[in-house]
Amino acid sequence: MARVELVDVTKVYDNKVTAVNTVNLVIEDREFVVLVGPSGCGKSTLLRMIAGLEEVTSGDIFIGGQRVNDVPPKDRDIAMVFQNYALYPHMTVFENMAFGLKIRKFPREEIRRRVLEAADILGLQELLDRKPRALSGGQRQRVAVGRAIVRKPKVFLFDEPLSNLDAKLRVQMRIEINRLHKRLQTTMIYVTHDQVEAMTMGDKIVVLRDGVVQQVDAPLNLYNNPANLFVAGFIGSPAMNFMAGIIQDNGGFVFQGKRFRFALPESLGDSLKPYVGRRVILGVRPEHVYDQQLAGRRPLTNAQEVQVDVIEPIGNEVFLYFGDGEKSYCMRMSPDKLYRPGEKLQIALDARKLFFFDPQTEQRIA
Repeated sequence: MARVELVDVTKVYDNKVTAVNTVNLVIEDREFVVLVGPSGCGKSTLLRMIAGLEEVTSGDIFIGGQRVNDVPPKDRDIAMVFQNYALYPHMTVFENMAFGLKIRKFPREEIRRRVLEAADILGLQELLDRKPRALSGGQRQRVAVGRAIVRKPKVFLFDEPLSNLDAKLRVQMRIEINRLHKRLQTTMIYVTHDQVEAMTMGDKIVVLRDGVVQQVDAPLNLYNNPANLFVAGFIGSPAMNFMAGIIQDNGGFVFQGKRFRFALPESLGDSLKPYVGRRVILGVRPEHVYDQQLAGRRPLTNAQEVQVDVIEPIGNEVFLYFGDGEKSYCMRMSPDKLYRPGEKLQIALDARKLFFFDPQTEQRIA
């Protein structure tokens, strides 16, 4: 088991592209940390530097208190699971899982014991004599994970391991990897571009954008307290609604957008006072936009009339989309009431769940 620490880690490629920019991060022993962000944000590069597959341009990486910048991958006591499984096609499942131990000269009985133990954890007992071509995608991924388990490394590294699986298998494998972490109690670092995976798997999530860490926090804290506009829009599905407008003070604070005008609660006064007469971006999640008639006793802003443009019935919920002439906004509704495109309704926002961002710095202001 090991603590992983990154100090001012930077990666600049020969073409002068900065893939990772001054990352400082501590991953505690036995912690499950997810690196998440859009394609090209530097998350896989960061993982590969921890693994030793990419050189660090500047900064330091420590695993278990040891600086590993110049330590070869094979000596870092890590195990990596790749997106494409990377199984040997001519070997059986048993041979694939045993190969890493075999080349390290482990005794035959120890190899067998470790492989059978990993096969039991992952439900691979009946597949040990098969070759990869005879396995499903989910089974191949479990073999790849099993090959890492038998090493008993200090740190597990996962590089988008579920991206080649269908939706149902992704859910199943997410659950299995979570169970695996609880059982093994090992430090795990997991890379994904899927924020749903990140939210459901990590003890802690690191959100990256253009090689820069945007926020590090527990999943629900990221969701409920995003630090900036990017995190607010990236975490959550459907994404947060954003409306541009001006803060006015008419004896009470008001948000005036192109189409919507919302009176704001007094509790936001101290944060918004410096922005009176200035442009801001209001953010509100789809589940905090209500049909006023169905809102119950929730504290709401004043109601605004909208026309339903598009309806997406998901089964247990319905997404309604409406617009302001330029942008489309989403609200998450119960399927109990039927809505139709073109229907008009009065919507209001949950006054306790509003976010405000500075459009220049993109930092959250309230």
